[in-house]
Amino acid sequence: MKHTYSMEFNTKNKKRSLFALISLVFLFLLSFNGASIFSVKIPSLGNSHLPPAKPSRNLISLSSSSSQSIHVVKQETTLSTVSIPHLKLQTHSVQKPVAGAGVPNNFVSVPSFRYAKQISPANSNSKKENEHVNPNTHLPLLRKSHSLSVESEDSPIRNKKLLKTLATLGSSRGRRGDDFPARVKEHFSKKNDSVSCKVRFFMTWISPLKSFTERAFHSIESIFKTHPNGCLLIVSNSLDSIKGRQILKPFSDNGFRVTAISPDFSYLFKNTMAESWFSRLIQGHVHPGDIPLGQNISNLLRLCLLYKYGGVYVDTDVIVLKSFAKLKNSIGAQTIDPNSKNWSRLNNAVMVFDKMHPLLYKFIEEFALTFNGNKWGHNGPYMVSRVVSRLQGRPGFNFTVLPPMAFYPVNWDKVRILFRGAKNESDSRYLKGKFEQIRNQSYTVHLWNKQSRVFRIDDGSILRRILAEQCVFCGSSSNEYIVNTIG
Repeated sequence: MKHTYSMEFNTKNKKRSLFALISLVFLFLLSFNGASIFSVKIPSLGNSHLPPAKPSRNLISLSSSSSQSIHVVKQETTLSTVSIPHLKLQTHSVQKPVAGAGVPNNFVSVPSFRYAKQISPANSNSKKENEHVNPNTHLPLLRKSHSLSVESEDSPIRNKKLLKTLATLGSSRGRRGDDFPARVKEHFSKKNDSVSCKVRFFMTWISPLKSFTERAFHSIESIFKTHPNGCLLIVSNSLDSIKGRQILKPFSDNGFRVTAISPDFSYLFKNTMAESWFSRLIQGHVHPGDIPLGQNISNLLRLCLLYKYGGVYVDTDVIVLKSFAKLKNSIGAQTIDPNSKNWSRLNNAVMVFDKMHPLLYKFIEEFALTFNGNKWGHNGPYMVSRVVSRLQGRPGFNFTVLPPMAFYPVNWDKVRILFRGAKNESDSRYLKGKFEQIRNQSYTVHLWNKQSRVFRIDDGSILRRILAEQCVFCGSSSNEYIVNTIG
């Protein structure tokens, strides 16, 4: 009995040893081959039952506009890249500011204007504001300025695509043939039009049509509110289309002189340094850099438009508050040094110059000779600042540097104040005082789209009041749409 028990015990030990050996071999193979031996599918405990999420209508936009307005900082910046999947954001490292400051004696004080409501209809004989504007004017459904989608493409890809388009526009006379000069001439001097073109305005729109927002629409409104007999030419490939004309139709239907024409770069850049620069860009000898190329093309295009034709250039995120009729050869300071009271930075979002003005030629020359596509603002605000710092006071260059209150009453880093409502009674008095100051002393207010496109316009805010006074379609039944959508 004892012997039998001993044999059973030994048999069990052998089985255990064999099982242990097999287990060791199995664990060895598992550790050697990893998960490739077998795999176990574990159900997700998350929201696997939900459908894939739709692309988010993010509040950040990397598309160029015109506006695209240019991000201006107090000190010149270089760009480094922060990599995020499907998105590249740019951070700024501080560099030294441009040497050379403005001379205080060259500032021209902006007079305090008593506010008087403008007669907005093109017919100057009208007795009431907006009397001739059709109250049933249909306004196009434009994208909200605070809900622009993020572009998944980074700047180099966008720049490459834009270069192909520019090559087409630059090598020919546009898609409509050799007619850019003729179309511009016809727009500015229509013989059968009873309204003369007293002030010429220019805008550029290099962005896709889908990014045209109510804010740009309001910018156009403000031009005709203050200049009912003015003319506006928007140089744009996307707006010079059937859909683009639908956007501008409310203005033309009510007698306002506005049109969009595709650019002819060969014509506009001819006999300037821009001609050779653009040729080298198309041939690949100029690196466009990481900054959106459309922004830099707009910087150059506005200079050449004013040089060829003379007039007023405004960005599409600028609201015009009063007439430019008495301004001549002027550029605005964005900031001043608090100690010296000299200007420390100029901006190119609003410019008023005669045809073939020598300062414009120098701007174009500086752009072509010092182009850098990797520094934000280098070819725009910083460029005009560099040139003016060298030429201000020299004989042969007759121009005026207006103080910040003229064109840029609120700087980009304080732009939130235009959009917010009052927090309390004391704040309400402050906002009212600021509104009165801007209305009385400023020709324009710059909305700094790059910083403010995500802001909503609060009731009672400075901008809400400005837009209510600078509208053209105020009496229109469709005006409710714009007021609701822009806010």
